[in-house]
Parts: sequence; structure tokens; C-alpha cells
Amino acid sequence: LRAEPRRPASFTMPRGPKKHLKRLNAPKAWMLGKMDGIWAPRPSTGPHKLRECLPLVLILRNRLKYALTMQECKSICMERLVEVDGKVRTDESYPAGFMDVVSMPASGDTFRLLYDTKGRFVLHRIKDEEASYKLCRVQKVQVTKKKIPFLVTHDGRTIRYPDPLIKVNDTVKVDVATNKIIDFIKNEMGNLCMVSKGRNTGRVGTIGHIEKHPGSFDIASVKDAAGNVFATRTQNIFVIGEKKSQVSLPKGKGIKLSIHEERAKLAQKKKQ
Repeated sequence: LRAEPRRPASFTMPRGPKKHLKRLNAPKAWMLGKMDGIWAPRPSTGPHKLRECLPLVLILRNRLKYALTMQECKSICMERLVEVDGKVRTDESYPAGFMDVVSMPASGDTFRLLYDTKGRFVLHRIKDEEASYKLCRVQKVQVTKKKIPFLVTHDGRTIRYPDPLIKVNDTVKVDVATNKIIDFIKNEMGNLCMVSKGRNTGRVGTIGHIEKHPGSFDIASVKDAAGNVFATRTQNIFVIGEKKSQVSLPKGKGIKLSIHEERAKLAQKKKQ
């Protein structure tokens, strides 16, 4: 007789999406301590990808220090004190992402989520005038079955009847309150951009020429304000203005320093 293959004693199939995230598997940009526990807050499904967002818990507890525990963050959110892009969010694991406006009217805080030159999220404090709009990258432009043109942005917005001149990879300036397009910036040579993915995340510079590689990735060369030139994929580029940035930039203005420049800067600071 043929022997049946042995099966493990308790073999169960996974059912549904994962609900946990271990701290060692969490994105390094969250800057969580390795020894602070086993688990990390798993972001809810939302407009930004798991590895390209910052849950509200980490903003309230780890960055702003408004809470000490997850439970306190939950209480703050359930009291409807936190808004993302002008909408109250009561889920403490809601994924806030690049260019989102996080505001807390009770404390008078308004921040825009941007990247520093090391690819980490920065809560950049902004004024109320700037909080009324945000920049969104156009991911696709299509027409519905009933011939209504629409576009989809990097943060999951669907906007109908856009300007016919707006194409994929361009940037639209969106009014947060009405979800209407105020202005748009073309993805062209000479325009100012911020890199939102890859090794050069957070760097700001002017778009140079774009190399076309059919069937592969198009490569754009970017020159920053210090004269440094670097290359990145075109889908990593987020246009932020024509000659001047439409949003205020965090400390450093998107110029990446070399190790030696950083060391010299620290030494100078210590002398003072």
C-alpha cells in the first residue's frame, strides 16, 4: 500500500487581509525604535499605500507627542479633533500621505506631509492660506462609458471634466474644500519638482532632459539649487511649480548634503 503524505497537525488557510504589522517589517521612514515592542500600527486601507503613508497614530504619539499610548490617540481621534484634507478622521490608523494637510483646530496646528532629503516624512508647519489647497499628481486620465472625461490623482481623488491640456504625470492644484482644480503645472523641462520615490526621495530640483526608453523606464535628469545633477525615473517625479514652488518647503529646501558637508555643519553648530 502507498503511504499517504504526512500533513502538519494544524494547517489552516489564511482568510482575508492581514491585520497585523511587525515593527521590524514597518517602513524605516517611520523611524520606530527596534526595541520598543513587537508590533507597529498597521495603516488602514485608504488613499495611500501602506509603505508610502504615515498613520495618524504615529503623527500624534511619535512625532507631536500629544499622546503616550495608542489608546490616547484613539480618544483624540474619536473626539473628532484631527482633520486630514479638511475632513474629520476618527480612525487612528488612517493613512496620511505625501502632500496631505493634517490639521488640529483645537491646538491651532496645521501641517503638510512632505519628505526630507533622507526620504523620511516631515510634518512641515504651514499657514491657513496654504492649508486651503494641495498639489496632486495625475495618475490617469480616462473617459467613462457615458463619455465623461475624468482624472485620478495620487491620493485617490476622482475629478470630472478636467482641462483637456492636463495629461498623466502633470500636477493639479486642488481646492481641498470643493475638490475642484484651481490650476495645473505641466511635467516639462525647466519646471521645479520634488522626488517622491526612490533613492533621491525628498530632493528638489529643476527637470532637465528626459530620456525615453520604450518598454522600460524613462529617466529624467534633475538639477538642484546647489548645482548637483542626479537621475531618477519619471514616475518618481512630482512637479511642484514652474519657477517657484507652489508649496512651502521644509528645512534644507530639498538640497541633499554629502556626508562631509553634514559633518562640517554639525561641527559649526557645536562651536556656536
